[in-house]
Amino acid sequence: MPGTTSAGAGTTELTPAPEPAAPEPAAPALLDDEMVAYYAARAPEYDDWYLRRGRYARGAIHDMAWQVDLDTVTRWLDAQPIRGEIVELAAGTGWWSPLLAQKGELWAYDAAEAPLDRARERLLAHGLRAHLHVRDAWAEPDRPVDAVFAGFWLSHVPRERLPAFLSLVRRWLKPGGSFLFVDSQPDPQSGAADHDRTEVAPDVQLRRLADGRQFRVVKVFSTPDQLSAALREAGLAPTDVGQTSRFFVFGRAVAG
Repeated sequence: MPGTTSAGAGTTELTPAPEPAAPEPAAPALLDDEMVAYYAARAPEYDDWYLRRGRYARGAIHDMAWQVDLDTVTRWLDAQPIRGEIVELAAGTGWWSPLLAQKGELWAYDAAEAPLDRARERLLAHGLRAHLHVRDAWAEPDRPVDAVFAGFWLSHVPRERLPAFLSLVRRWLKPGGSFLFVDSQPDPQSGAADHDRTEVAPDVQLRRLADGRQFRVVKVFSTPDQLSAALREAGLAPTDVGQTSRFFVFGRAVAG
């Protein structure tokens, strides 16, 4: 209808139609679903990124720098004094899961089943056990635990939602519990050689799989100082937040 009419004492008024609403941006939930679909589809090739194989091989110099940085964050995580019940959010294919499972009772969660199947195989290959379940990283905690780890997940949290996510992490943790993370720096040699880093929207990239399928993925790069400030605002005291020479940021914070 173009408008509404109202009857008065012998008069009729026509109310002007409202201006058409501006198109709504893609709902956060839709983008979340697209990222879940992307990482489910990427599960068979995800380790190529860590191992610099195929599309992710960037030449001897860059690949050696990557390996040095990956070794650095691996040694850092292995040295962290965590034990007890450990939750790994957005665990993916479980690259970090064997290391965590050696430190305590590991509960590895991911929003998609396909990556967890790879994580299960990895743990079995190391003779380790863990609890693996499909569970979204944004799901409300159901118990307090001793430590929470997120590998390459904070950069997939939109800027405006980071305080909410870190508050959720705080609710996971017992007093004195630790939140640990490893994530990305914006080095152009980090992704696949055929990866177009152009943003299709602020903090949203278009990612391509080896089979040619494309997905939109949130990707936010934060500095150690920015992450430290966000952690403090969420009630998490940073104890060790830093970065490697080129590729990674990492950190630990303790719940008060």
